[in-house]
Amino acid sequence: MSEEREHSEQELPDDVVDEAERLTRLARNAVDDDEAAAYDRHREELLSEYGFTARIRGEDDVLVLHPAEWVEDGAIRVERIDDTGRAVEVPLSAPGDEDDWEAVEAHNATLVERVADEHGEIHAANCRAFADFLGNHYVRRVEDTTAAEIDVFLSEYYPRNAWPSERQRDVVEQSLELLFEVVDVNVPGRSRVR
Repeated sequence: MSEEREHSEQELPDDVVDEAERLTRLARNAVDDDEAAAYDRHREELLSEYGFTARIRGEDDVLVLHPAEWVEDGAIRVERIDDTGRAVEVPLSAPGDEDDWEAVEAHNATLVERVADEHGEIHAANCRAFADFLGNHYVRRVEDTTAAEIDVFLSEYYPRNAWPSERQRDVVEQSLELLFEVVDVNVPGRSRVR
């Protein structure tokens, strides 16, 4: 996700790295410890499929994804590191994040307003929920959304956090299509529903 991600001979696919970052951010923003622990467990299960694990380097707030074989009894054993290039580093915070969020929020809010003007409040409410999800969890513009993020929005965030009416739930995928039409992009990973 981050353009500052550092890796050389990366063993983890980009979508796995993106998902590990997403789960880490969701754990940070979780409302209770059980929810945070569930996201952390999911991240570890995902990474374990590739023989990797994760830790957050506190001094510079970086998510480090590295081979699990480097760890023994919860500590990294330096003598087990044959090639530091196998690790992937993902900065979790950076100077200017707040400014980035404000720019992303303004951009996405403009798109939501266009949907409201052209298609009404039901679709706009769904699009507003999606924009909130993107801004708060990823600091991402609508047109930069991934298929995995849309899946998380529809399966996890939307039913739990958007408080949609039955009518909104019935048209949420159509609402996303309308939002993506504003930026002239197909909804990633989805077939058209209209």
